[in-house]
Amino acid sequence: MATDCETCANYYYDEEADEYCCDVSFDEDETVRFLSSPDYNCPYYRLDDEYGVVRKQN
Repeated sequence: MATDCETCANYYYDEEADEYCCDVSFDEDETVRFLSSPDYNCPYYRLDDEYGVVRKQN
């Protein structure tokens, strides 16, 4: 499982905050694991495949 936030469908740019954010609300334990482990596998990771819908239409 990947953990690269920049390729995740839950990662978005918040114009009001002027920064990128994760759309998932982690609980306290998940946040600690995510921040303390460089190889943490996010259970909410979904590949942001914007062409996936187009492939299904063919």
